[in-house]
Amino acid sequence: MKVFKFGGASVRDASGIRNLHDIVASENDRLVVVVSALGKTTNALEQLHQSWRSNDSTMLSKCKAIADYHLEIASGLLGDNSVEVRSLGELFSSFSTDLTGRMKGDFDHDYDMIVSMGEIWSTVIVEAYLQRMGLRTKWQDIRKIFVTDDRYRDAGILWDETSALVAETFKFHDADIYVTQGFIGATSSGEATTLGREGSDYTAAVIANMTDAERVVVWKDVPGIMNADPKWLPSTVTLAHLSYNEAVEMTFSGAKVIHPKTIKPLHNKKIPMHVRSFVDRTAPGTVISEEAPKGKMVPIMVRKDGQILISVLPRDLSFVMGENLARLFHILACHGVKVNLVQAGAVSINICADHEEPRIGKVLEELSKDYTILYNDSAEMLTVRHFTSEAVKEVSEGREVLLSQTTRNSVRLVVR
Repeated sequence: MKVFKFGGASVRDASGIRNLHDIVASENDRLVVVVSALGKTTNALEQLHQSWRSNDSTMLSKCKAIADYHLEIASGLLGDNSVEVRSLGELFSSFSTDLTGRMKGDFDHDYDMIVSMGEIWSTVIVEAYLQRMGLRTKWQDIRKIFVTDDRYRDAGILWDETSALVAETFKFHDADIYVTQGFIGATSSGEATTLGREGSDYTAAVIANMTDAERVVVWKDVPGIMNADPKWLPSTVTLAHLSYNEAVEMTFSGAKVIHPKTIKPLHNKKIPMHVRSFVDRTAPGTVISEEAPKGKMVPIMVRKDGQILISVLPRDLSFVMGENLARLFHILACHGVKVNLVQAGAVSINICADHEEPRIGKVLEELSKDYTILYNDSAEMLTVRHFTSEAVKEVSEGREVLLSQTTRNSVRLVVR
């Protein structure tokens, strides 16, 4: 069997879902199809969450806009008065009513409760259409299968419990194709969680690992993995083959084509991942596997925005190593801050991290009690793998370099 993953761009409209059907219907093997939220729904739900928490008067209109978007797509596929569309309308009505009457709680918990619904709605539409087109499918609620801890917005999968449920669920006795959600799970008590932004790739990889799938195919709106984002740098090439190690380096550095957690479950079982274009299904795409590509690698350039550069200085000029360093990383870990670069001096340490609020604010507040804190926000981290001086110049020219770090194979710059 194989695991296919379709991102939001591939299902942003009725035409995209018809294309998904054509891809799935042409496959002779058994499939688990992992689907993200439609289009930019996750962004819209994040805005809805903010409006709800702040008692914004536009909350209900935002909720209606999300519902109308989904119902329009569903009607185009299934018919205005179909049972499926009426059922979907009832789901949205229930969601709006529940949200209006719900008490506000922890920020991250409430975020997951709201944002996780995007994948539920998208997969209801996709599975209904595939079944309407004659495929033997079954909708599966991944929240009843992926058991996670309660680290909301970046939940960790409880492997033993989840593995048993995956084996019990995806038996293919009652379907040839299971349609399920990426990005989400639930605690053992049933509270919805998310696995981190763009986490649907990770969902697909975990299912593949636990079912010993032949491969994972990630369908995207690009011909494969490029050596740079073509929206950033005009001269890019498609990478035909990447090793697991190279893919991990790229995703850690901020390449958004694959979620950072995706590679390890595949590497553990030596399952290849194919990144292919849903626009041009004849394109070979990129294969990620254990084998390293032969020959010299072209420079790979990655940009990660939304960064903050924090400088921590002990007030007594004591060395940052030892207890200070251990305490610093303990604080960062406790607040779930994602650290991307660390550079230590004699009496200071610089950290480049994802600027996610309210986590960063809490960290800065706690550190300020005992340390002098300086920081630069609105920063970017630029990484050049297999670097050349020309490639480094290309990405950094005209930028203020706040910090640079060079290793054998990579140059990393924090800029603004």
